[in-house]
Formats: sequence, structure tokens, C-alpha cells
Amino acid sequence: MARIDVNRSAEMEVFVRVVEMQSFSAAARALRMTPSAVSKLIGRLEARLGTRLVRRSTRRLQVTPEGNAFYESGVRILADMAAAEREAAAGAAPRGRLRINSNVPFGQHRLIPLVPKFLARHPEVAVDLVLTDHVVDLLEERADLAIRAGPLADSSLIVRKLGQTRMAVVASPAYLEAHGRPRTPADLAAHNLLGFCFSRIYEGWPFTGAEGQIVTVPATGRSLISDGETMRLMALAGAGIARHALWHVGPDIAAGRLVPLLEEHNPGDEEAVHAVYVGQGRFLPARVRAFLDFLAEAVNLDDTART
Repeated sequence: MARIDVNRSAEMEVFVRVVEMQSFSAAARALRMTPSAVSKLIGRLEARLGTRLVRRSTRRLQVTPEGNAFYESGVRILADMAAAEREAAAGAAPRGRLRINSNVPFGQHRLIPLVPKFLARHPEVAVDLVLTDHVVDLLEERADLAIRAGPLADSSLIVRKLGQTRMAVVASPAYLEAHGRPRTPADLAAHNLLGFCFSRIYEGWPFTGAEGQIVTVPATGRSLISDGETMRLMALAGAGIARHALWHVGPDIAAGRLVPLLEEHNPGDEEAVHAVYVGQGRFLPARVRAFLDFLAEAVNLDDTART
């Protein structure tokens, strides 16, 4: 009877991850291994197969033809194994520590009220919640998933959309009383526009011009802010004019704490909120699947789109 090597699936998953990430170090971080352990494992795999799978140098990694063939077979085999395990564990209860990273507004206004309900539904799951508007590397932070608002940079992450709402430029009644109300986008040059102190995919505020063209006004005021919730509080305090998604400031507008501005010049652009997670080349834990399904059920951002 042939000897059963119980490490073959692990070797295959490590090799697949190395090829997909084109880096021993990145694969090691993703798999929570050391780079030397990954290198030794690939070396043992090549020795067992009797062929070179990858060629390594200090700057690049090149997959050999034999390595490409093994990679394609490995992806299919791992997918079949994942499907078999999901089917076998379909009735298993989610358990373990769920690490969530979220932007600050969504975390404070939506996640925090929902987390106790999720924990009550899944008593064997624990939650680590980190709030920041800076885009973090899920692999480096060892996060299971992240909540991100706005355009997404190209990446290998799996995306699940939670909703979207229209954007609005707003200010408090106290600010408008002290500084006047802008009537055109050009009038914003005389006002304090609240901006972020970190780079974003888009930096300016879009408006519809007099001839229907899109004009962009940079948010270059005297105040730079670390996150969207602090920006909302600054706007409520009368510190300046801000631009927010309606799901975030809709209740403030309805209560008269903030006033929408330049609506006739609003281009109608919307901000989407996504849950992103690492899925390719690894199994998705039941706790992550359960939380994604819970968010899809519990979160409704479209209810404030027409506030």
C-alpha cells in the first residue's frame, strides 16, 4: 500500500500562494509562516517531485513550465477540497476570533450597534474590532475582513457590496450664519473646506457647472482631519463645510443640525460601502461567512439615500 503523505495538501497550498503572490515573503505573511519555512517547504516539494518549480533571485520569482502545470492542478484540487469541506461542515457552528477592520463612520454608526446582536447569535465567536479610515493591508494586520467606503483600489481581495448612498455637501446653521451660504461652487474658495490628512483615491469635490460639465473643487481648507466621523463632528461644531455620504449625515440633516448646500450643483455621485476579505487560495472560515451573511441581512444604507 502506498504511503499517505498528510502534508501534500499543505505543500500544495503554500506553493499556490507563492505563485499567486509572486513572493515568498508575502506568502509567508498570508499563511502566518516564516519566509525560511516557506522556502524549505518549496525545496522539499521540488525534491520530492524531482523537478524545479520556481526560479528565485533577489528581485523576482519565475515559475517554470512544470511549476505552472503543478499550479493549475493545485488550484483545481484545493478548490475541490474546499468544496468538500464546506459541504461536510455546512451544519457546523461558527467559532473562533473574528478580526474586523472598519472605517470609523461605519464602525461607530453601524457596526458597534450590530456586534452584540451577532455575538448573541453566534456565542462561540469572539470579535476584535479596529476602527481607522486608513486603508490597511489585511494580511499584515491579520484581519479577516475590512469595511471600506468609496472607490476600491485594484487588489486580489474579494468584495461584497453592502450598499451605497448619494453624497452631499453640508454645514451647520451656526457656520452659515457666521460665514454666509455659498451659492455656486466658485463661492467655496472663500470658505473653510474640511479635508482629510491622508491621501485618497479622489481628492476633490465634484460639482455640475453652469453648462453641465463636472468641475472639481479641492478640499484645501485650514482643517485636515483623520477620519470621517471626526469630520462630521467638526462640521456640527461649525468649523467648516464638509462632504459626506447621506447614510452618515442623513439623521443630522433631518434634525436640522446640518444643512445641505449647492444641491442644484450636486452631480448625484454615490459612495459605496464594501466588505472586503481574502478568499482566493484559502478556505473561508465559517465565522467570516456568518458575519458577511449577517451584514447583508442587517445593513441597509439605501434607506437614507433620499433624506
